[in-house]
Amino acid sequence: MGEQHTVKFPQEVIDEYAALGVDLAALFSAGHLGSRMGIQIKEASADRVVGTMPVEGNTQPYGLLHGGASAVLAETLGSVGSMLHGGVGKLAVGVDLNCTHHRAAKSGLVTGVATPVHQGRSTATYDIVISDEDGKRVCSARLTCLLREVSPGDAPR
Repeated sequence: MGEQHTVKFPQEVIDEYAALGVDLAALFSAGHLGSRMGIQIKEASADRVVGTMPVEGNTQPYGLLHGGASAVLAETLGSVGSMLHGGVGKLAVGVDLNCTHHRAAKSGLVTGVATPVHQGRSTATYDIVISDEDGKRVCSARLTCLLREVSPGDAPR
């Protein structure tokens, strides 16, 4: 868990951030919490973000995937999409997250796919579907992020 990997970004996004000296891969990683949980972002654009997370190490006392772990995966993916939508001049801050847990996952990897519901100037909302290795839906989530203006010197690096 927590190993480094390469995220696929559109070339124009890579170029936009590189011009500001921003380490795009680090900025859009799963962060410290996501790394501890083994989240890996496999694909990222403003229109679709895909990531995986192992069930092992992220379970509750009954050995099932913890609902909070699903929430972390959902918020990570939706936040990445929101940041990519907002671009270098905006910082995405989660303001609302809801999750519905449909079935248990006991082993393997779960995969989350975040797609936009709304991409505005000041907010972005993403639906996130988390499925098990058999393609069965484990969790449905929705994240809304506030897009705050930042000056280039304030952007995270």
